[in-house]
Amino acid sequence: MDPVRDVGSVVGTVLIPMRFVWPYGGRSVFLSGSFTRWSELLPMSPVEGCPAVFQVIYRLPPGYHQYKFFVDGEWRHDEHQPYVHGQYGIVNTVLLATDPNYIPLITSDIASGNNMDVDNETFRRVVRVADDALSEVLPRISDTDVQISRQRISAFLSKHTAYELLPESGKVVALDVDLPVKQAFHILHEQGIYMAPLWDMCKGQFVGVLSALDFVLILRELGNRGSNLTEEELETHTISAWKEVKSYLNKQNNGHGTAFSRHLIHAGPYDNLKDISMKILHKEVSTVPIIHSTSEDGSFPQLLHLASLSGILKCICRYFRNCSSSLPILQLPICAIPVGTWVPKIGESNRRPLAVLRPSSSLASALNLLVQAQASSIPIVDDNDSLLDIYCRSDIMALAKDKAYTHINLDEMTVQQALQLGQDAYELRSQRCQMCLRSDSLHKVIERLANPGVRRIVIVEAGSKRLEGIVSLSDIFKFFLS
Repeated sequence: MDPVRDVGSVVGTVLIPMRFVWPYGGRSVFLSGSFTRWSELLPMSPVEGCPAVFQVIYRLPPGYHQYKFFVDGEWRHDEHQPYVHGQYGIVNTVLLATDPNYIPLITSDIASGNNMDVDNETFRRVVRVADDALSEVLPRISDTDVQISRQRISAFLSKHTAYELLPESGKVVALDVDLPVKQAFHILHEQGIYMAPLWDMCKGQFVGVLSALDFVLILRELGNRGSNLTEEELETHTISAWKEVKSYLNKQNNGHGTAFSRHLIHAGPYDNLKDISMKILHKEVSTVPIIHSTSEDGSFPQLLHLASLSGILKCICRYFRNCSSSLPILQLPICAIPVGTWVPKIGESNRRPLAVLRPSSSLASALNLLVQAQASSIPIVDDNDSLLDIYCRSDIMALAKDKAYTHINLDEMTVQQALQLGQDAYELRSQRCQMCLRSDSLHKVIERLANPGVRRIVIVEAGSKRLEGIVSLSDIFKFFLS
């Protein structure tokens, strides 16, 4: 039964995965609620290692919901969660808001014995038991140790420069701004890269970056019936012309109705790694070109490297590999650290929802979600919310193969079909879809994130591979440098 159709008062189709937990034992445990019109029993599964704890993840639309548990043939409610006396006796309640700053108005009809906004430590302890029985085995470190770990990482980054990121050999591809967008699309695909700095011959400067996100926006514009950009124009539409279109699409203006372009975010070879990391985080870019000029006026610039958080994290791992004990924080499980985006648990309704896709989702909806959620990737899950794959911005480059983008309909092509186009593309599927458990240490997570081509780690439940969260490179650095 489709919970979105069942809840008539909900506007929109955003679904938020929620974890329901019954930690009090039983032989057979089910969940039912207003989101199933009280007409369906959803089976709950025992947690691995905790046979007395049952859970189920169910996707709910934003709004107010009631629910109860059916345990061994009897209706039960959880006294440690918000509850009300309603039409079906005593029922638990949950209120979901898509806006993290939204504060619901609690009326007498929604009054409960336990406000959802209150930090319920008892329930949080129970949930930790449900999460692979970690509560008794979590490594414990003091706040002082956490700060010391952060300070040592910050000190390391401050003392080392971009020169240490330069490979012994390699190439950096740059594109001329007068190049047609269509040709640039094919060049990036053929070179196996998803972004490139832009060179303006007239100015004698690097002026920007063309990335996979640009092609996401271009394809969305082509699919927009009211768009002024046509497929024929791509043959002659230059990169510089597209950048002007993009600035208008982003509604970037100087207050007088005229568009302006954002300046190139770059760094020099003598800039320290901390400054580069902060620049990537604050400017919300994936890479920063390292540019060097021997002249005082900055003329004749040389493009040396494209710095990324992945390369900087690799330096951190290499430096601390033989002295990881100096960073106690690395031993903490990833679930004990405030990083990443996670499937909200009961009691955490104000947490930012985790966007997901189904294999049958249209490519148009995937591209819209990437832009609207400002995400670099969206997990793809089945009907049980088990991880199947992941769709990334860079996957759009696969549409350049055999000019697939010229004969597809974004609304008709599914995400699964789009991924099949890129099965033999430059980025290996095993690298893109790296997984770990919530009990894995931060050390293990960052070691995987430091591998080439890995930009995020998907957290799954052991055995079922149910999606539990996603941790990106930027999440890790925000935590290190906060």
